[in-house]
Amino acid sequence: MALIVQKYGGTSVGSIDRIKAVAAKVKSWSERGHQLVVVVSAMSGETDRLIALAKSIQPRPSPRELDVLLATGEQVTIALFSMALEDAGCQARSYTGSQVHILTDSAHNKARIRDIDAARVRADLEVGRVVVIAGFQGVDEQGNITTLGRGGSDTSAVAMAAALKADECQIYTDVDGVYTTDPRVEPRARRLDRITFEEMLEMASLGSKVLQIRSVEFAGKYKVPLRVLSSFEEGEGTLISLEEEIVEQAKISGIAFNRDEAKLTILGVPDQPGVAHKILGPISDANIEVDMIIQNIAADEKTTDFTFTVNRNDYPRAMEMLRSTAETLSAKQVLGDNRIVKISLVGVGMRSHAGIASTMFGALAKEGINIRMISTSEIKISVVVDEKYLELGVRALHEAFGLAGETAA
Repeated sequence: MALIVQKYGGTSVGSIDRIKAVAAKVKSWSERGHQLVVVVSAMSGETDRLIALAKSIQPRPSPRELDVLLATGEQVTIALFSMALEDAGCQARSYTGSQVHILTDSAHNKARIRDIDAARVRADLEVGRVVVIAGFQGVDEQGNITTLGRGGSDTSAVAMAAALKADECQIYTDVDGVYTTDPRVEPRARRLDRITFEEMLEMASLGSKVLQIRSVEFAGKYKVPLRVLSSFEEGEGTLISLEEEIVEQAKISGIAFNRDEAKLTILGVPDQPGVAHKILGPISDANIEVDMIIQNIAADEKTTDFTFTVNRNDYPRAMEMLRSTAETLSAKQVLGDNRIVKISLVGVGMRSHAGIASTMFGALAKEGINIRMISTSEIKISVVVDEKYLELGVRALHEAFGLAGETAA
């Protein structure tokens, strides 16, 4: 018998029929003798509907009141889901985040979990109940309802698994695991049996939408075995675990990409201490996140060219600010390009395999793809290329590193 925390997202519980189907799946796990905690999201589209309602009254809704409103989405799901379990002959009890006492800070709409009192959950599990918990929400020290931000139900599930010291946290979604890359771009992408926390964190931060970044961070910190599964079909999914638990690592585990990139360059800036801060300081103060950075000293050794990337949505504002900075610094010119993408190789196997970068650059060159920027870390190599080359680049790298085929271990 194992203690398992399962999480079902909005599409998994998007209708009464889907709720009944998932309840049948949960009942089958319970009948096998497992103790089960089920964390659920609001039904598909419900959170967007509630946000629209709020904005029809207040264009910028009060963060506290918005949390009170949004938390009702999950409350509906836990009640319906518990009813479905009981109707199927399975004892169940539902809890909101505040009833379980998922204690968070007071940052409304993006709260962080501080502690969980799992005593009531343990008591229910001991008498054979399935415990159904509202994801995405908690309560602060003043008793205010808080929400964890988009994708927060994943974090709720992992945090609950950590508090209960569960044997596994299973995230059920609309895909059957983590793939070597997006199958919509490369049809020969294969599902991975296993991947490390570190690799999954890189994949998530680089554009893979399978798991929410914060949930992976939480799972890695507390060493919670995490499994991604499909709620629509049976299968083993992908297990995300510690590196030492995976006997032999492939060179590359996956290829991630991000379409939402834009590049800005300021030319002919005086090469002097503090210039980087003068360029990026205003960008940071405007809460615009900078990703890749390149600085090149000009031939005259008196000026420098500075290039960085931001999210495409932030491009117009960043460009306006950079032009203002260019005037202040007497720079020669400001250039921008919002038609670029980032493609990244990820794999802990890079630590013990040489020649990864060379193979990557060779594969792209063979297809006539020019690299605009390069960034590396211990287990990642990222390149910026023109957006028209995204699919060609991903497929070329997938082939070059032999990632196609049957399910990978």
